Amino acid sequence: MQTHPTYSSLVAVGDSFTEGMSDLLPDGSYRGWADLLAGRMAARTPGFRYANLAVRGKLIGQIVDEQVDVAAAMDADVITLVGGLNDTLRPKCDMVRVRDLLTQAVERLAPSCGQLVLMRSPGRRGPVLERFRPRMEELFEVVDDLAERHGALVVDLYGAASLGDPRLWDVDRLHLTAEGHRRVAEAVWQRLGYQPEDTEWHLPMRATPPPGWAARRVADARFARQHLLPWIGRRLTGRSSGDGLPPKRGELLPYEGPA
Repeated sequence: MQTHPTYSSLVAVGDSFTEGMSDLLPDGSYRGWADLLAGRMAARTPGFRYANLAVRGKLIGQIVDEQVDVAAAMDADVITLVGGLNDTLRPKCDMVRVRDLLTQAVERLAPSCGQLVLMRSPGRRGPVLERFRPRMEELFEVVDDLAERHGALVVDLYGAASLGDPRLWDVDRLHLTAEGHRRVAEAVWQRLGYQPEDTEWHLPMRATPPPGWAARRVADARFARQHLLPWIGRRLTGRSSGDGLPPKRGELLPYEGPA
């Protein structure tokens, strides 16, 4: 007989990926895979509690400084940690420092929860991924090694063919759509030992005719104007999209719906 895991609390740690961009709700807030996962877990566990400490734009050093100790003190059944990818996308990235900080985070979080969950983040197919692929894969090697040493689970989103499909990425080309986040929630759900609700989340999407040349040029221009140039501007001025923003859901409280 199939039994469900008995997890009664979840704390999510990370950056925009865990905050839920770009899974936009009608009120202008973001939902995302962590909220979806919490909703599923809460539906099966009375009194289920959830906190999401993620803030967009955070580097691994900021995650360690601002989120890790807070998460560790919550004594949750499950903690998810996804960080370091923003570092790998910077023109200058000290991968030794990223490794050391991620190690520090895992060593702090693993003993403080029932189950630590790490991820190999998804990557959108295209020239941006190709440019940064070596750093990303180096980061994922660190994730795999830390998981083995500290008993953490790894959710391999990078290896999922479906999540590389540009159709599952928002117009900013950095964040997943609502459907992308749904698939991530399913992946984590299954990795935690729950019975699958979608056994094909990782499979390639059905082929559709690609957009024409003119449509691609319009999309490229919009991407550059609305997302690429502002991103470059923040890098040049040392600013972040998450500056001044509080955690998405800063307290471990009963979960009844979106934050």
